Amino acid sequence: MAYLDHIHTCNNFDQRDYLPFMIEKERFGWIGPTFASRLAAWPDIFNLSPEHITLAKNFKDFDSRSEALLPPIAELLKKNYVEAWRDEFYAVTSDWHTPAVMQIERAACPYFGIRAYGVHLNGFVRKHDGIHMWIAKRDSNKQTYPGLLDNMVAGGQPIGLGLKENLMKECNEEAGLPLGLAAKSVPTSFISYTHIMPIMPTGGVKPDQIFCFDIELPHDFQPHPVDGEVEAFYLWPIEQIAETVRESDDFKFNCNLVIIDFLIRHGIITPDNEKSFAAIAQGLRNKI
Repeated sequence: MAYLDHIHTCNNFDQRDYLPFMIEKERFGWIGPTFASRLAAWPDIFNLSPEHITLAKNFKDFDSRSEALLPPIAELLKKNYVEAWRDEFYAVTSDWHTPAVMQIERAACPYFGIRAYGVHLNGFVRKHDGIHMWIAKRDSNKQTYPGLLDNMVAGGQPIGLGLKENLMKECNEEAGLPLGLAAKSVPTSFISYTHIMPIMPTGGVKPDQIFCFDIELPHDFQPHPVDGEVEAFYLWPIEQIAETVRESDDFKFNCNLVIIDFLIRHGIITPDNEKSFAAIAQGLRNKI
């Protein structure tokens, strides 16, 4: 195993196996053939062709598009074709700074291959022997990626919240960081990838972007589970974390990339000690 393997894992999408999901002649997602066949049950909402799937032209604004998708997604949920309804909505955009053309239930994003955004926080402490990083262990009963290691704080980006605002909310809900402390987190970088979700029989796609934040924490602070998303927190030397990422799949797939980015920024992975440095650095910000 190697750092570069995690880059490849997160970017295992092959667009030749998928149809573009179009709105007003612009692509906003990728839909696999199995899920596409299920959308054929709503010909008044989705137009299917061998080249693409389009939202019907009579849905011309944010509200009408958002409302049009609710009934089919709810029906697909009843038939277990869509999993884990979150009652949380994501913006459907072509890029972070472009206006949303509609909103969609978070659980449906991978089925339509719609880009989702997230915030991940590296919480670290400087000790006499170097950097130590707080990591989380996901709850063993969590529906997605149970029991895997995670960044100290991480969450999806719902519509209507700013990135820092969302991060501070997640800090308090997941790790018990007081708002005054969470406010000291700083944006550092972003990563992007296009990943096939192996847990979905329909081959859901995640063309996602994660905004990375760092926070240097005081020695006397210890995060603690609050909302049940996390089972435990551990403070590990950065060398142990680097080895775990390099040698295993113990972390949730995209958290590996967030940590690799941190390791590069803090001079732990360098062009001199990592022969795949250029490929790794480029792969952290991959595009189709």
